Amino acid sequence: MSAGFRISSALWDKVHHFASFPQTGVSLQQMALFGQNPSQGTLLKGSQFLAEELPVRLAHRVKELDELPHNISKMPSIAKVKHWYSQSFEELVTFPKPKLTDQIRQALNAPHPTGFQLPEATPNPTMHKLIPPGNGIQNRSKLRIPMERRYYAHTGEVDWPPEVHDYNTRFTKVLENIKRRHDPTVTTVAQGMLEWKRSQNEKEIGMDLQAWLDRFYMSRIGIRFLIGQHIALNTLEAHKDYVGIICTNTNVRDVVHEAIENARFVCEEHYAMFKGPPVQLICPENLHFAYVPGHLSHICFELLKNSLRAVVERFGTDETRLPPIKVIVVEGNEDITIKISDEGGGIPRSAIPLIWTYMYTTMEGQSVDPDFETQGSDFKAPMAGFGYGLPLSRLYARYFGGDLRLISMEGYGTDVYIHLNRLSSSREPLP
Repeated sequence: MSAGFRISSALWDKVHHFASFPQTGVSLQQMALFGQNPSQGTLLKGSQFLAEELPVRLAHRVKELDELPHNISKMPSIAKVKHWYSQSFEELVTFPKPKLTDQIRQALNAPHPTGFQLPEATPNPTMHKLIPPGNGIQNRSKLRIPMERRYYAHTGEVDWPPEVHDYNTRFTKVLENIKRRHDPTVTTVAQGMLEWKRSQNEKEIGMDLQAWLDRFYMSRIGIRFLIGQHIALNTLEAHKDYVGIICTNTNVRDVVHEAIENARFVCEEHYAMFKGPPVQLICPENLHFAYVPGHLSHICFELLKNSLRAVVERFGTDETRLPPIKVIVVEGNEDITIKISDEGGGIPRSAIPLIWTYMYTTMEGQSVDPDFETQGSDFKAPMAGFGYGLPLSRLYARYFGGDLRLISMEGYGTDVYIHLNRLSSSREPLP
């Protein structure tokens, strides 16, 4: 928590005001089209969108963090996260707006000469899983102008004044500070839940809190994606295959292969093995699609880590006795599907619902290392940790309209299916 930061009554009034507005979801396709060859005018339009959208998303989370049931809001780590979100909210709503001439305003609002607009996003199938039907949230999306009509500007032929570049640079620095501040959010919330469990002498977290964690972490993925994308557009050199952090030509085989190598390295280090279980990869060499490679790498790494651990703990560390883990990647009309199959003994049927819950782990002893997430990733994990790997991986898969499914055969092994929406048209699921 930043020293000396307090949430004033005036700031609370602003939080409640912004939390009354619905959030605006974007799709991977829209972000990729928007950020192609961006001019300073395009980047300004993006800055204006985020200066409007991020406070709404942060306000929703601050309000939720303050209203959690069972006295969870009073846990020190939860209060710390609430202050981070509040401080970031305040920095954004007080950030001075750019002073634009009438000519620049007209250029920003001018329609494309061909009538081009960003394609409309399709509803994310995850929405009904995150938000119970009948609460009215979905219907409020009509209150704001659709993203595809306001997150686009035809800015190609305009000579942008230095003030525009200066504003974009200063706004990007604010976003970089916010992103850095929120790096430890996952582990800090996890620590808060442990504090609550210990204070109440509870062994498990109820389904109402599990659902809240799903919504909170899904929202975090969205906020960090928008911020990371905007920072990349403003700071990284142009690359023919990249639009910000989106790779328009992601080679699935390369990403999965790297995840395999990283997971095997962690396994070998953890179990002091010279050579970990073998992993067979069956994947077309030229399978490409638009995605965020970091998201895909994290999902595969986490699942492979689970499979490697299960195999070693069932068969021991003698590498001559270890059956291979098989990774099969196929392309369909709608999805690219990755199947990870192991012979690690499987999971009892009664435990299947538990694996998708937070804080469920088969590792002995449960604590959160405060340095666990210093690099800002949700997956800088040891071999196994505090029960967040699978549920977070599923959220990352669902964020762009995919999913994660698991089928286990107790006594033999487990198959995990990663479904990735290759059409890239699904809107963010914003609870």
